[in-house]
Amino acid sequence: MSLNLDDKKAVVAEIAAEVAKAQTIVVAEYRGIEVASMTQLRKQARESGVYLRVLKNTLARRAVQDTPFAELADQMVGPLVYGFSEDAVAAAKVLHNFAKKDDKIVIKAGSYDGKVLNAAEVGALASIPSREELLSKLLFVMQAPVSGMARALGALAEKKQAEAA
Repeated sequence: MSLNLDDKKAVVAEIAAEVAKAQTIVVAEYRGIEVASMTQLRKQARESGVYLRVLKNTLARRAVQDTPFAELADQMVGPLVYGFSEDAVAAAKVLHNFAKKDDKIVIKAGSYDGKVLNAAEVGALASIPSREELLSKLLFVMQAPVSGMARALGALAEKKQAEAA
């Protein structure tokens, strides 16, 4: 179904708003994917905070025009699904991990920090831990000395009580 001019302008405005918030955009070809698989991909994207959308490439090109993602426009050819994420690795992770399970999803390109990434570079980006994972690891490392010290103080208190008795 064809969109009229007002609908196209609304779609471009919506996507431009997502692009303005995004740190990463990943594009993947979805030729021949089953509806159930696409539904599962959308669910995983939603859970990871990734805005996932199938778009007309001309509308996507207009949305990224004059942004750090403008160079990605050359890669926007064919039936594509677009993943936008505020987290630097979330879109790459979702699409890369799903492409491992379903060979109908083929990563074409991505863009991060104003640089266009090929499929291998998107895979490398996907292997980096997310911000939440890094923060939880940092918190664990910071808590380890405190909990060790608490155990030592508890043992010392028990020893002093045993000596007093």
